[in-house]
Amino acid sequence: MMSAIVLLHRWLGIAFCLLFAMWFATGIVMHFVPFPSLTEAERFAGLAPVDRGAATIPVAEAVAASGVAGVVRVRLIQRGDAAVYVVSGPSRVRAVRASDGRDASVAIAETALAIAREHARNRGLDGAGAAVVAHSDYDQWSVPNGFDRHRPLFRVAVGDAAGTEVYVSSSTGEIVLDTGWRERAWNWAGSVLHWIYPTVLRSNWSLWDRVVWTLSLLALIAAMLGAVLGIARVKLRGRRISSPYRGWHALHHVIGLAATMFVLTWSLSGWLSMDHGRLFSRGQLTAAESGVMNAWPDWAAASLPDQQPISPSAREIEWFALNGTVYRSDRVSLDRQVLIKAGDEPREGSTGFLDLREIQTLVTRLASGCGMPSVLAGNDDYAAQSALPDAPVYRSRCGDIWFDIDGADGSVVQRLDASRRTYRWVYSALHTLDFPFLVAHPRLRDVLIVGLCALGLVFSVTGIAIGWRRLRS
Repeated sequence: MMSAIVLLHRWLGIAFCLLFAMWFATGIVMHFVPFPSLTEAERFAGLAPVDRGAATIPVAEAVAASGVAGVVRVRLIQRGDAAVYVVSGPSRVRAVRASDGRDASVAIAETALAIAREHARNRGLDGAGAAVVAHSDYDQWSVPNGFDRHRPLFRVAVGDAAGTEVYVSSSTGEIVLDTGWRERAWNWAGSVLHWIYPTVLRSNWSLWDRVVWTLSLLALIAAMLGAVLGIARVKLRGRRISSPYRGWHALHHVIGLAATMFVLTWSLSGWLSMDHGRLFSRGQLTAAESGVMNAWPDWAAASLPDQQPISPSAREIEWFALNGTVYRSDRVSLDRQVLIKAGDEPREGSTGFLDLREIQTLVTRLASGCGMPSVLAGNDDYAAQSALPDAPVYRSRCGDIWFDIDGADGSVVQRLDASRRTYRWVYSALHTLDFPFLVAHPRLRDVLIVGLCALGLVFSVTGIAIGWRRLRS
């Protein structure tokens, strides 16, 4: 048995020592530089105030003109070329002109360029030298599946000193992603390597998922065999622990013993990052729950809260349904909205959100045995956040299932069953040290992550040296 363990560990170690070294080194980079995205603050800063006179057709007519089935939400925004309604369904999104209901998708580069320049100006960037540099389905930074409904994308170089590039959706004309040259450079040494994320592989999600899941599992097996072998080979000399090995093998053995717990938990949690429903639930709504959340009234017959004039400083207007009633949200700043329900007075400031009674009505339709919702504390072990910084998130416990509901728009932020709550600890906590105490002390967390990854990197380098010698012999 021991000889089989030695043989397997030796050749799996040779096969994966470089991969382990890469994962530890890139993990340090990723902790400080995440994968490029458009933050909510950046998105909102790029919006222009809505031209209140431009929306000459009602929202119900825009929904009908869009042809989108199962409409979930409708937004009114001011693009660089026109005011448009963005109509969203479960799997499709489409923009129509607010003036006449005609298709407002973006098909030509000149339109995308005008939208990108307006976005840059609103954010205080110099967009005078902006130019369209690509029009494609995929590139290195737009491979995540969340962009599928917006493809193909126009990539526009803004021309500023930061090398900002923004991506314009061909479906809606919205800016859906931005990157800077520093961010891109660091991500080549971070996320792209760590996630094995080359465009040619990641653009095929199913293939990428299987490849990385398999590699992670084999790496975990190599680490487990190494832990068994390392502990079995420990020599006790009185009160001293020593290694029977010499040279690189001794270093590998000793450092491995010191790093065993971290290497094992990090390898396990890294493999579980690719779980995608294999062992743990994915936290998604069931078909019945989705039916409740996406149950829209007949737009043509619905009582819409549009008797109230649009707020003068609004940069985004959104209509959403909750409990069979349509609400309107006038987003006037990053952290402030005016919430309007038909027949009610507008809610502003600290009251501009859904209340407990409305959330309770929703969750009792989602599941049975639900307790009264409570406002989620910021230091909660399973914390969730609204896109609106000051908006509350309500949690309702319905037996074993917890629903976290966004107080800004009634959407389900997360659905936590026992499996998903367990996954939070065995993946997030173990892989990113996302423990409440460490989150409350970010400098200590930084030091631990960098120190442990550096230890893992040194350990991997000893494995590379041993493997190279073995291959040369």
